[in-house]
Amino acid sequence: MVKLLCETMAFRHKNTRRIEGLDSNVWVEFTKVAADPSIVNLGQGLPDISPPSYVKEELAKAAAVDRLNQYTRGFGHPSLVKALSQVYERVCGRKIDPLTDILVTVGAYGSLFSTIQALIEEGDEVIIIEPFYDCYEPMKNNGLAASSADWVLDPAELANKFNSKTKAIILNTPHNPIGKVFTQEELQVIADLCIKHDTLCISDEVYEWLVYKGNKHIKIATLPGMWERTVTIGSAGKTYSVTGWKLGWSIGPENLIKHLQVVHQNTLYTCPTPLQEALAQAFWIDYKRMDDPDCYFYSLSRELESKRDRMARLLKEAGLKPVVPDGGYFMIVDVSTLNVDLSDVDEKQPYDYKFVRWMIASKKLSAIPLSAFCGPETKKQFEKYIRFCFIKKDSTLDAAEVILKNWNKQTG
Repeated sequence: MVKLLCETMAFRHKNTRRIEGLDSNVWVEFTKVAADPSIVNLGQGLPDISPPSYVKEELAKAAAVDRLNQYTRGFGHPSLVKALSQVYERVCGRKIDPLTDILVTVGAYGSLFSTIQALIEEGDEVIIIEPFYDCYEPMKNNGLAASSADWVLDPAELANKFNSKTKAIILNTPHNPIGKVFTQEELQVIADLCIKHDTLCISDEVYEWLVYKGNKHIKIATLPGMWERTVTIGSAGKTYSVTGWKLGWSIGPENLIKHLQVVHQNTLYTCPTPLQEALAQAFWIDYKRMDDPDCYFYSLSRELESKRDRMARLLKEAGLKPVVPDGGYFMIVDVSTLNVDLSDVDEKQPYDYKFVRWMIASKKLSAIPLSAFCGPETKKQFEKYIRFCFIKKDSTLDAAEVILKNWNKQTG
């Protein structure tokens, strides 16, 4: 009888409809597969380089202060929102109120969640630009390594996506996974459509400081008419190479941010105080030297540029076709030239998923399948691309180099 009752209860208490189909997760799957220490993990986007020493030192200092181990202001630790307002006032060229125009959350994920829960209603339409969606058009290149700049928005196709039900567009620049940095002209096209259709812009700019030579990150919120309709998302993990801190923020006008604050106060309420205090002090250090090339906002991208160039060279030498990013720390690669026959493996899986599993098993090198970033309609179209992460210490890249140099000598 007891067994029957348990079975009945287990059957009755199923998941809610709102999480239906969300149980499969590429990060969980491939992080687990790549957990073997013999695998060179260039998949998950976490740095294995050291964060700046002063960032770690500030955390140790904060943890030693008793009051900083207790709850702080729910919408953002006072010293942190003040520091953020000063940095972004300088970047945006406008006044930003630390108490009403900023919300600190658990990572950029938390910012995105709060924004969508607060501002997107059931039945609203949201435009999401997929990595290689049909409103992207690859331009012809000269046979050298392709660049993320070779992928541009088709203005007419994008305009066709807007209608009376369009509540928001989600923009990501610099873009993950392709590394594209949207130009001012491209951003203006998006801005004009947002204004014309009275549409919000949710701008994910977590890689804002990771922009390489010849490129410039422009915040869409700084374009005329866009501050009042844009929520800009940032990340401590991407800014200071401390992804484990899981601190992010949303910045925008009070009339939008106040709704995000309502979601936050009724879900997470607050974020860890010592982490926020340490981040605030780190921001103050770099705010004071924003005119200095040694400011970490600029020095990290210089360090990563050489890693990017090294990774592109190694991939080309192995017979792969990298798309060299203009920003961020990911590089997508066309693996179709290798002609690895995986037709005898689960035919329901996209090719890139099968390729990454094969590469982990036979080459001991991990990546992330690109089709994980696409909707069901476009997976097939771009399943021969995979994504590598290059924010890695030299020893990790050295290990990857050995694998890639021996690629064609090994048998699959």
